[in-house]
Amino acid sequence: MTGEPAEAGQGASSTDTVEGALAVLPGPRSAGDGGSSAAGEPGAPALAGEWQRVVELLGRADEVDLICHVNPDGDALGSALAAGLALRARGCRVRVSFGDDPQVIPESLSFLPGQELIVPAAEVPEVPALVVCFDVASTGRLGLLHDKAFAAPALVVIDHHASNPGFGTHRLIDPTAPATAVLVDELLRRLGVELDQALATCLYTGVATDTGSFKYAATTPATHEFAGRLLATGIRHDLISRQLWDTSSFGYLKVLAAALGRAVYEPDAAGGRGLVWTWVPYQELVLYGVTVEEIEGLIDVLRRPAEAEVALVLKQDPDGTLRGSCRAKGEVDVAAVCADLGGGGHRFAAGFSAREDVDATVARFRAALGAHG
Repeated sequence: MTGEPAEAGQGASSTDTVEGALAVLPGPRSAGDGGSSAAGEPGAPALAGEWQRVVELLGRADEVDLICHVNPDGDALGSALAAGLALRARGCRVRVSFGDDPQVIPESLSFLPGQELIVPAAEVPEVPALVVCFDVASTGRLGLLHDKAFAAPALVVIDHHASNPGFGTHRLIDPTAPATAVLVDELLRRLGVELDQALATCLYTGVATDTGSFKYAATTPATHEFAGRLLATGIRHDLISRQLWDTSSFGYLKVLAAALGRAVYEPDAAGGRGLVWTWVPYQELVLYGVTVEEIEGLIDVLRRPAEAEVALVLKQDPDGTLRGSCRAKGEVDVAAVCADLGGGGHRFAAGFSAREDVDATVARFRAALGAHG
């Protein structure tokens, strides 16, 4: 990516625009292409047999449906689109989808290449020949595509969540990987697909998103080596990062201010480690013209107070459902907490959904914290 993300509907005619930036150019892969990925050990013996089976399955596929979790983030959508672009280049018919209706691509991800592959969930066949799902930590995250995914004779699961229960007929689940994008890179290597800028843009978005721009504990020297290999294709990581984290509407600032004004600090929660929480009513999003996807970054602001180990943001959907996002700083396993509430995720970053009101949902979350704190 070598230029500013273009405005919707705006033409582009130079390499300073996103279209020019995403020109398909050859890029190097890691040294020692015959070995494991530079981003870790996704080709380790524990998964070696499964890797071989999945590569053989995809190698002979004429058509494949690639799906990611509902309300996709950068790792989910970036991983699915990277795989889609690579398989299409190999002559496979590809559909990319996720189980929301309507489907909303977050503005922060509008620059991702390959979005012409995305189809509504309704266009995925009732019985697909082959389904590959990316970054889906639990079957509930398949949304409207749940039944279609399980109707497929082969369902490949590529994921890095430790809370994944291990569904599907083929499982490439590696909790040591910092992002699902790392596993997709290994898949592309095994399929013999060479990196280009479009693929690297998708994969970089995935790994940068799930490592918090390389701030989280899952980031290792190998993660930076992986990122360096992606940068070597010529993508503009500064512009990708600006789009992901440093661009918003003015309405978002109003929602942020209101949410921070409602923030509650509970020093006795989480075994005395402290909890800070807030919520965003749907009516407020409508008032300021902000989508629920646009406020995903609110949790990263709320988690800053030194007094609190755990942060929780509840975001209200039009039907009243509350979507909870929570973070911990190192002493509480919020994946286990969220699992008690029907959700899941990573040890220090997880989520869940609830149908109760705010007070009842926070009370249940508080109790789960007590059980795991």
